[in-house]
Amino acid sequence: MTDSRLDTLRNWLKGLEASWQLDLLSLTPASADASFRRYFRIGSKKPGFPTLIVMDAPPQHEPLNSFIQVDLLLANAGLNTPKILEKNVVEGFLLLSDLGTKTYLAELNPASADHLYKAATHALVQMQLASKPAILPNYDEALLQRELDLFPEWYLKKHLGTKLTDLQNSQIKQAFELIIQNNLAQAKVYVHRDYHSRNLMVTEENNPGVIDFQDAVYGPITYDAASLWRDAYITWPEERVIDWVIKFWEAGRKVGLPMPNDFGQFYRDFEWIGLQRHLKVLGIFARLFHRDGKDGYLKEIPLVLEYAITTANRYIELKPLARILESTRATKE
Repeated sequence: MTDSRLDTLRNWLKGLEASWQLDLLSLTPASADASFRRYFRIGSKKPGFPTLIVMDAPPQHEPLNSFIQVDLLLANAGLNTPKILEKNVVEGFLLLSDLGTKTYLAELNPASADHLYKAATHALVQMQLASKPAILPNYDEALLQRELDLFPEWYLKKHLGTKLTDLQNSQIKQAFELIIQNNLAQAKVYVHRDYHSRNLMVTEENNPGVIDFQDAVYGPITYDAASLWRDAYITWPEERVIDWVIKFWEAGRKVGLPMPNDFGQFYRDFEWIGLQRHLKVLGIFARLFHRDGKDGYLKEIPLVLEYAITTANRYIELKPLARILESTRATKE
């Protein structure tokens, strides 16, 4: 912990030491994510704030404006997000309330899953109910396409060294067009974009705590459900997933969210947006390794690949994509 940004961060915290009764010597890494952001935890003697979180977001890479905007948006919708206590937008630092150390990923098990996912469903419905157009960026065709393109560029070509034939390139292009067509046809709501077990915190009040929402957009209504129940970090038997998705669909319809009357259509949309996400994630995990030197996500690739293969095999028009995905199974991850 001797880099120059850390020195700048310490100087900023020193200016807050008295007002927040900070223990500057207690500053320790809390977590890092798949971006340039990193987080620290610091002790405090201020009543009600025994520990605080410090976000370090280099402004040239991770401007704070979107985090601040979405934090306020979700808090106003009733979600449990970190409270912004102090900010230094110019240098890229925030002092935040601490939602604790218990992630959904750590706490989920066959016995706890129904209870935890019920709370996550309630929060998701609250967020979607607050949705308005022209507030967040649109999850439009261009963005969906850029994300899908990560799959052939970084996963197939860079990570696996696959040389695609003209036929395979054409098949991938056609599959992407079909996926995007489905995604754009869905009703639009606020989309967290990484609403999964690593970004949901188990909290005593207003569970779950919701973090890592700065990339939120306005897009397909099933996207966050696919993030949650087709999670890259934990998997469940399909009958349980279907049950949870049904409960989400029923809860959404009950309060007037624009969900299809037919659950079969809703589940199909859930699968197709999940496939878009998993193809993107395969590309991102490969890029994190090859471009950014982060190898921690490689071990998650087999599960994400299986999700993608299973979904693509269920739909006749996606069978050519399924064959391409299956051909990568034998390649060493």
